[in-house]
Amino acid sequence: MSTRLLPLLIVLMAGVLLALGFPLAVSLAAAQQQGVVVDRIDDTARVAALAQFVSEGDVSDAGSGTGSGSDERGSMLEEELKRYHEVYGIRAGVFYRDGEAMARAPGDWTVPRTGEGRLAFQEALLGRRSDDPQQVWPWQAHGRLIVASPVVRDGDVVAVVVTDSPTGQMRSRTFEGWLYIAAGEAAAMLLAVGAAIRLTGWVLRPVRVLDAATHDIATGRMKSRVAAAGGPPELRRLADSFNEMADNVEDVLEQQRAFVADASHQLRNPLAALLLRIELLALELPAGNEEIASVRTEGKRLGQVLDDLLDLALAEHAAADLRLTDVGALASERVAAWRAYAEEKGVRLTESTGAVTGWADPVALSSALDAVVDNALKFTPEGGEVDVRVARGGSDRTTITVTDGGPGLSDDEMDRIGDRFWRSNRHQNVKGSGLGLSISRALLTAGGGTIAYEHGDPRGLRVTLTVPRSSPASS
Repeated sequence: MSTRLLPLLIVLMAGVLLALGFPLAVSLAAAQQQGVVVDRIDDTARVAALAQFVSEGDVSDAGSGTGSGSDERGSMLEEELKRYHEVYGIRAGVFYRDGEAMARAPGDWTVPRTGEGRLAFQEALLGRRSDDPQQVWPWQAHGRLIVASPVVRDGDVVAVVVTDSPTGQMRSRTFEGWLYIAAGEAAAMLLAVGAAIRLTGWVLRPVRVLDAATHDIATGRMKSRVAAAGGPPELRRLADSFNEMADNVEDVLEQQRAFVADASHQLRNPLAALLLRIELLALELPAGNEEIASVRTEGKRLGQVLDDLLDLALAEHAAADLRLTDVGALASERVAAWRAYAEEKGVRLTESTGAVTGWADPVALSSALDAVVDNALKFTPEGGEVDVRVARGGSDRTTITVTDGGPGLSDDEMDRIGDRFWRSNRHQNVKGSGLGLSISRALLTAGGGTIAYEHGDPRGLRVTLTVPRSSPASS
C-alpha cells in the first residue's frame, strides 16, 4: 500500500508546488521587464522634453531667419543621446513624422520599418505612448524592448522619441531569480517528500501491525494480537475490533479443541468396553466368523480415529518448544525406526541426509515426519521405493522431502489433500483415518513450518516439510 500511497502524496505535493512556482516565475519575469520599461518611459519623457525644446528653437529661428540657436540645441540633444548610448548601450533617437532623424545614437540607426518597433512609432504618432512590449523570456537571446513617446508642440505630434534597449541584464536577473525559485521549490519538495514519508508511515503503521498479526494467526499463532500503535483513529478502532475478533476466534477454537479432546477421551472407555464384549462374544461363536471379524476391524479403526483426533487436538493446542535441531540426524533416526516396517511390506526405504540444522520442536517434527512416512509406506506397493531427503531450501529454510512410489493423486485430489478425514475414493480400502497429514500440518504450523504436496516423477506423491533455519524470535 505504501508504494501506491507515497507516490500519490508526492505527486499531489509536487503539483501544488508547481502550481505556485510557475505563476511566481512569470510574475518575477514580468516585474523585471516592467521595471526596465518604466525606466525607458522616464528616459523617453526626458528626451521628449529636450526634443520639444529643440523643435521650439526651430520655429523661432525660422521666424528670425537664423539657424544658430536650433543647431546649438540639436547638437546638445545629439550629445545627450550619444552619452546615453555609450553609458547604457541603448539605442535612442528622435525622429520626425516622416522618419527623418532630429538626433540619434548611434548615427546610423533608423526607425524600424517593420515589427514591434514600427508599431510603437506609429502609436506614438497618434499622440500616445506605445503599448508595453511583449514579454521577453530568459531564453530569448535576441529579445529587445522598444519604447516610443510622442514629442508634442502646440497639441500636435511633431516627432517621436524611440529607445531600443538590450535585454541581456534583465534576462540574467530574471534567470537568477528563477534559480532561487527553483532552489526554493526543490527544498520545499524535499520537505514535502519527508513529510509524505512520515505521513505514510504514520497512516500505515497500524496496517503493517495488523497484517503481521493476521499472518501470525493464519499460520497458527493464535495468541498474536495487534499492539496499541499510532495512526488515524479509524485504524486504531480497526485494530481494537481485530483483537476482539481474534479473542472470539481463539475462544471458539479452544472450545472446539476441548470438545474434540474430551469427546475422544470419553469415547475411548465405552469403545474399549464394547471391544471387550465383542471379544467375549467371539468366544461363543464359531472360529472365523466373518461378522465378528468385520466388527472387530471396524472397532479397531474407530479406536484409531479417536486416537488421531486426540493427537490432532493436542497438536493444535500445545505450544511449540522450538530449539536448534539437527534435522538430518532426526530424519535418519526416524527412517531407521520405519525401516523394519518397510521391509515387512517389501518397500525400499532410502535416505539422503546430512548435517543440516533448523529451528523446530524435535518431538513435533518427528511426529509430523512419522505421519508422512507412514502415509508414503501405506500407498507404495511391494517392490516400490520411498525416498527421504534432507536439504537446505535456500538461505533461510531446511526441507525434508518424502517421495513415494504409489499411484499418486489427480489434480482435483491434490487440492483436497491434508483436509481432515479426507481420503481418495480410490484408496478407501487402505487402513487409516484421514487425519495423519492434518496432524502433520498442525505440528509444523505451531513451530513456523509448512507442508507442501507435489506430483512425483514419474508418479507418486512428493511431500515437503519445511522448517526455518533461523530462530523465529530473531526475524
